[in-house]
Amino acid sequence: MGRRNSTNVPDFILMGLTDSEEVWLVLFHLFLLIYLVTVLGNTGMILIIRLDLQLHTPMYFFLSHLSFLDLSYSSVITPKTLENLIASTKHISFGGCFARMYFFMLLCATKCFLLSAMAYDRYVAICNPLQYPVIMSPFLCRCLITASYLIGVFDSCITVLAIYTLHFCNSNVIHHFFCDIIPILTLSCTDTHEFLIFILAGSTLVVSLITIGVSYASILSTILKINSTSGKQRAFSTCASHLLGVTIFYGTMIFTCLKPRSSYSLGKDQVASVFYTIVIPMLNPLIYSLRIKEVKKAVIRFLKKKESIIHVR
Repeated sequence: MGRRNSTNVPDFILMGLTDSEEVWLVLFHLFLLIYLVTVLGNTGMILIIRLDLQLHTPMYFFLSHLSFLDLSYSSVITPKTLENLIASTKHISFGGCFARMYFFMLLCATKCFLLSAMAYDRYVAICNPLQYPVIMSPFLCRCLITASYLIGVFDSCITVLAIYTLHFCNSNVIHHFFCDIIPILTLSCTDTHEFLIFILAGSTLVVSLITIGVSYASILSTILKINSTSGKQRAFSTCASHLLGVTIFYGTMIFTCLKPRSSYSLGKDQVASVFYTIVIPMLNPLIYSLRIKEVKKAVIRFLKKKESIIHVR
């Protein structure tokens, strides 16, 4: 608590994305619309997967957790962002700031390893299709999910504790719309734990990317050995949605996270942060539901069942 006194105030100030009040209103309505679509899309995806027995497979088990993570970390960031866009004061307490940082990092780190587990699932499905039901057993799926969450908890605990022990003597004004790592580090007058923080963040991204890369290298090798064009297309279609989601998510994460605080760019980094904190959680349900035939069929079955119930009444 003594370190807080170095800023002479009990909280941070989130400056947001712009100083223009006209732009605030536009961004408020835009972000509110995106958030509503995010909530409806991810909640709908979870419900459809839970209610449709034909979707009780490892791939959709992972996909339901992906939707839960997207919904959760969007809910950690977006409501406070919306509040700041229309509020006269943009203060956030130290506790609130670090709590949001902790949950956001926990969910993002968990998502990284969940995407790795999904890549391994696609590897087994394409490279070892006959052994797929045996290898991707319910027990292994639960273990992979549990391990992803545990790694996320460990990573976020160490990182947030390291940041919390820094001295914030430069300023209490965060030039960002949420409590992200690099904007917080720029306020610190010490860099004691900066190397540790970047090692943790970097190792999370690198280890998960290596797992995904190895899985897709094996998948590509297997697809190239398939003689028929239709066979190659079917094999590729089973992992196209996941590959697209991975590319979008990791592209923005690497751009914003794996850089020293001295190279922090206010405009570019804020745009990238908006993309992976607010936009991507909305895109994932669209990417997976539109490209996976089973999801579209499940939606049709659900709507037909609901329609038949209405007719019976």
